[in-house]
Amino acid sequence: MKLSVFKKRKDVLTSVRGSQSIHANNGTSQCYNNAVMLLVELESLRPSADGKTLVLLDNVNIRDTHSIFFRSLADRGFDLSFKTADDPSLSLIKYGQFLYDHLIIFAPSVEDFGGNINVETITSFIDGGGNVLVAANSDIGDPLRELGSECGIEFDEEKTAVIDHHNFDVSDPGEHTLIVADPENLLKAPTIVGTPTNKPILFKGVGMVADPENPLVLDILTGSSTSYSFFPDRPISQYPHAVGKNTLLIAGLQARNNARVVFSGSMHFFSDAFFNSPVQKATPGSERFEQTGNLELAEALSSWVFKEAGVLRVGAVTHRKVGETTPPAAYTIADLVEYSVVIEMLSEGRWVPFNGHDIQLEFVRIDPFVRTYLKKNGGKYSVEFTLPDVYGVFQFKVDYNRLGYTHLYSATQVSVRPLQHTQYERFIPTAYPYYASVFSMMAGLFVFSIVFLHMKEKEKSD
Repeated sequence: MKLSVFKKRKDVLTSVRGSQSIHANNGTSQCYNNAVMLLVELESLRPSADGKTLVLLDNVNIRDTHSIFFRSLADRGFDLSFKTADDPSLSLIKYGQFLYDHLIIFAPSVEDFGGNINVETITSFIDGGGNVLVAANSDIGDPLRELGSECGIEFDEEKTAVIDHHNFDVSDPGEHTLIVADPENLLKAPTIVGTPTNKPILFKGVGMVADPENPLVLDILTGSSTSYSFFPDRPISQYPHAVGKNTLLIAGLQARNNARVVFSGSMHFFSDAFFNSPVQKATPGSERFEQTGNLELAEALSSWVFKEAGVLRVGAVTHRKVGETTPPAAYTIADLVEYSVVIEMLSEGRWVPFNGHDIQLEFVRIDPFVRTYLKKNGGKYSVEFTLPDVYGVFQFKVDYNRLGYTHLYSATQVSVRPLQHTQYERFIPTAYPYYASVFSMMAGLFVFSIVFLHMKEKEKSD
């Protein structure tokens, strides 16, 4: 579906507003209703992703050698702008606003970006919520290496490659750099890598390692235990940059502002040749596959990094005392309250109810006093619980952070006061023995008084 179909949405909205004013004066709303229905229909037909995407290429031939990947993005509604990485007219920001929603860098050997784009600009783009897909190879230049360092990824030196003498393809020319990666080495997160398949992944490129102090880096695809990164044409004279499972083939990052970045050590991974190539390990008796799993993985990765998948948002949040319809100005300690929240997920361009079973609610003052699971009730999540016997300023807090999903956070502040003097119990059952002792003393004093006042001593006789 062409994106141009939806470019007149603003004009349609203007027509809707005009129809509303005209027919409000005429006392009829038939045309207005028709315009609203037209707008709703356009919204329902809107593609799942309509973000403007800047694609930086080493040369224009990459557009042809990677046509399947770019066509899949266009078919999903992305507005792609192809430019060479050294184009002097390049710009990401104009008048303080980002011109694009996403950035694709298929220019591994670039030494200087054109225009006003540099590593600092790209990191500012990420800090502003933009999403970036980067593909490198053994001819990686300094800008991509520096960008990786900013995101917690360290690329190996130029001219190095991932080598595996036990898991290479039968068509490898002899350097053992055409790696056959097993699907078991993928990150166990279907939101990021898609539905698991048994198709191996073909890879040829530079290796990466992740910063162990950066908890935001995701090891999306790792090498096998026999892989390492070094110069293919040199004998090993020093410890390799990456060895075994620490060798990253594809890495990702979800920043704290939910911006997403994916680094691939191989630009061939996204090529038409690797999408359609048969694959078979050189090990005798290995199974032959007529097609690699690159296409499925590339589509899943692009869907995740460009926020077509794994995007959550908080809808309506309500809280009240059980049995009431509106929240009070302040709760009282030990009240039975009900909390509910609507959580939605973006799916195929529509917000649908999220289906999760591990969403927790915390009732927090400084530390959580109550922590409980939310139960799905129709299109919302809700729970009933008793407030603690502590007063102060509290928060209903939902802090949901799961692999592959955007960080979901919701905090609603409420006040909890102590009991008023009219709300205390007049007679406490545990104090009955004390009540009995008081009344028994009163009764004893009364009897003693009567006996003392009416007792007359006998007079002594002479």
